Amino acid sequence: MAEYEDVLSRPKLAFHFEKSRVDEIISKIKIDGLSVAVTPSTMPFADESDRVFYDVAEACDAYLITKNLKDFPSKTFIIPPDQFLYLIDI
Repeated sequence: MAEYEDVLSRPKLAFHFEKSRVDEIISKIKIDGLSVAVTPSTMPFADESDRVFYDVAEACDAYLITKNLKDFPSKTFIIPPDQFLYLIDI
């Protein structure tokens, strides 16, 4: 959750969320999100904080949506935001 809060609060990203909006998003994730325990992968990551997102997406057969594709292995479940929005027809 700390990683989500950190990323959503970064001013350099395209989100530009106000603190109150970040708090609202984090609260929504805590209320509606699922808690998943996974065994950490042995895949090498330059930024170890990325590993948990990869491991959960892989274990749950879910998409990992990121603008930083270069930070992750090339897998079909790792996609950029615009591709995800296309897939869900928004």
